[in-house]
Amino acid sequence: MAGGGHTRRVTELSSPNRPGLASALRFGTELIAWVATPWALAGHSVPLAIAAVVVLVGLPTVFATRGDKPHVLVPVPGVVTIALVLLQLVAAVWSAWVAWPRGVAIAVAALALATVAAELPRWRWLLRAGRVDRRSPTVRAGRPPG
Repeated sequence: MAGGGHTRRVTELSSPNRPGLASALRFGTELIAWVATPWALAGHSVPLAIAAVVVLVGLPTVFATRGDKPHVLVPVPGVVTIALVLLQLVAAVWSAWVAWPRGVAIAVAALALATVAAELPRWRWLLRAGRVDRRSPTVRAGRPPG
């Protein structure tokens, strides 16, 4: 679809997921999850540690809500995107407590709480706009398409 209508529609459906504090906090907790989770699991099972990294990196890469990221491989409802973020946060906090000293784990838990607070506007948008319409490959935002 060409013309001004397309630009306007994308703007109306745009996520508040822009570079800023929430994105930086989320990325920080993701990095911690990617490092701390295999670190915490490696003593029990190296294959499990590798699988954890594949899940933590792979799922959010493959599954996303349209309008929240520029490129979506497999569109999912907003609640799935929120669940994937929560998975990262829980992995970061749990792994930090298992693998690292108490002071570091407390800092990671504080970072995760700050991330949740900063993510709330995005999560509200995801719950409102991130419903996958089963009849079409587009995301509905509570109003008819077009």
